[in-house]
Amino acid sequence: MKIIILGAGQVGGTLAEHLAGEANDITVVDTDPDRLRALGDRLDIRTVQGRGSFPTVLRQAGADDADMLVAVTNSDETNMVACQVAYTLFHTPTKIARVRESAYLTRSGLFDNDAIPVDVLISPEQVVTNYIKRLIEYPGALQVIDFAGGKAQLVAVKAYYGGPLVGQQLRQIRQHMPKVDTRVAAIFRRDRPILPRGDTVIEADDEVFFIAAKEDIRAVMSELRRVDQSNKRVVIAGGGQIGERLAEAIESRYQVKIIEMNPARCRYLSDTLDSTVVLQGSASDRDLMLEENIAQADIFLALTNDDEANIMSSLLAKRLGARKVMTIINNPAYVDLVQGGEIDIALSPQLATIGTLLAHVRRGDIVSVHSLRRGAAEAIEAIAHGDAKSSKVIGKPIETIALPPGTTIGAIIRDDQVIIAHDDTVIEAGDHVILFVVDKKYIRDVEKLFHVGLSFF
Repeated sequence: MKIIILGAGQVGGTLAEHLAGEANDITVVDTDPDRLRALGDRLDIRTVQGRGSFPTVLRQAGADDADMLVAVTNSDETNMVACQVAYTLFHTPTKIARVRESAYLTRSGLFDNDAIPVDVLISPEQVVTNYIKRLIEYPGALQVIDFAGGKAQLVAVKAYYGGPLVGQQLRQIRQHMPKVDTRVAAIFRRDRPILPRGDTVIEADDEVFFIAAKEDIRAVMSELRRVDQSNKRVVIAGGGQIGERLAEAIESRYQVKIIEMNPARCRYLSDTLDSTVVLQGSASDRDLMLEENIAQADIFLALTNDDEANIMSSLLAKRLGARKVMTIINNPAYVDLVQGGEIDIALSPQLATIGTLLAHVRRGDIVSVHSLRRGAAEAIEAIAHGDAKSSKVIGKPIETIALPPGTTIGAIIRDDQVIIAHDDTVIEAGDHVILFVVDKKYIRDVEKLFHVGLSFF
């Protein structure tokens, strides 16, 4: 696939890295020659310096025969104009744009071929807000991913000493929970993946990824770790777009406080939000944190644009007694350094956004793609099309499907029914199939499984 990426920042660079290793023809456009040089030295891609919304620059990047344009520059306007130019002059089939400003997103009819021709809108702030909201709803989870509109969920938890299943084989899950069907999709032990089998023994500190129907998630979590108490008090450092959207989404169910430095922004938040308490000050101010009883907070969230400020305020909150600490880290190099110590969960907006983008780049009918363990693995939701003659998966029991190495099928969503995958489960046309891919070099082979051919011999 020939793809043009506008913007060599964190999102554009990470996307290029994901796609360059998957036999795609990638061109990255940016105005910054240093960023382009750094990307070109690392990856097998083309780079073009210039403004991505200019027709001459797009033509130089190969827009005449490009399959897809992904506009993820820091400017909403540049992204939207680039899609317009690509549609009008080059008839680019698929146009994806990152648009952050909610003033654009709330206008119905703005993004269609008769107005601004954008096929897929990506709002990183909304993606991250939804991600954090799910983590708040499931205390103890490291990652929570929805499939098929939330009917099934993939959840990552750390197995703790004393959990009922710790030290026991996976096949005993069914004995512990005879009324709950679940499947462990993968286990990461000391940062290395282990493909789960019936005789695999869960050890303390394993990161366990399991999939189940949404209503069964809490029951499975309780088998792997002590059940954390429900969250009630949430403190948010940073009243930017993510902080505002998150407070708006959760303030009816939780006691929420926002700490924001900018006085004008504080006044805006006070006028906009209903029950959230807005405090003007710095989350790195020890006296302010003590005064606001940070020790009583169930969750402290550092959501500013400054990685260092987020890390320091998170460490302070944890030291002062906050039960759980989550922080946004924009620099991917920091994520693995800080998560799991004083900071419970480090969130990467880039990786959260990348999953949304990848779903539209994958071949076959891929509904969603989610990056797991900071990009180490992927969870994919694919739809099976065709029939037993034209499909490699339809009409076959899972045990007979030639899955690529390191790939497991976790569940199937058929209409409103969540079917946990077992060896004798047969895939039917229209099924949403949830796959877990530990080794990403086999992604292309997974996609080929869901291609519909004229016939297979």
